[in-house]
Amino acid sequence: MDVEAEQSERTEAWSGITPDAARRLVIAAVEAFAERGYHATTTRDIAGRAGMSPAALYIHYKTKEELLYQISVVGHRLSLGLLQDAANGDGGPADRLAAAVRSFVRWHAEHHTTGRVVQYELGALGPEHYTEVVELRRESEAAVRSVIHDGVRAGEFDVPDVSGTTVALLSLCIDVARWFNPGGRRTPDGIGALYADLALRMVGYAPRQR
Repeated sequence: MDVEAEQSERTEAWSGITPDAARRLVIAAVEAFAERGYHATTTRDIAGRAGMSPAALYIHYKTKEELLYQISVVGHRLSLGLLQDAANGDGGPADRLAAAVRSFVRWHAEHHTTGRVVQYELGALGPEHYTEVVELRRESEAAVRSVIHDGVRAGEFDVPDVSGTTVALLSLCIDVARWFNPGGRRTPDGIGALYADLALRMVGYAPRQR
């Protein structure tokens, strides 16, 4: 993925945020938080990246934390939707688990800058916002856990600890946002396919004989 495509992917993730100034601030905050970390970033840094004055930022967001919350909740809802769509899709447990992992990993590669902020700056949220975002994370775990449970019940998966395996699997997927390099040899689609295969190996996928 080249730089232009990467910028397009980041912008697309925030297309639902209006007006344009608010969206520009979110995109600027994502870049600043990913580069410098939430605590080292100032509202002046964010406003400057958005081509706005610091005073203009407060028209749309009361605090820096509110910007982080906007990023976190939108990012988590997008990725949760991908997992739920796959979990409720067609096919058996193996097909649905592979689809869930493939789409979740691909999202974290394509939106790796956003993913780093969404996944690794969670602790900077205020208590109320933190609780809301953690609930979205629990829903993500539940979507994957339900598919693994289905596979165990069907005799296709061999998983002694379903909850623990779910957390381990999601952790591997999320970490893609930390190391993915858009200039590297691996593509989001390629990583998604690799991790989907690894996920089936992790759950001991054994197709039933017909």
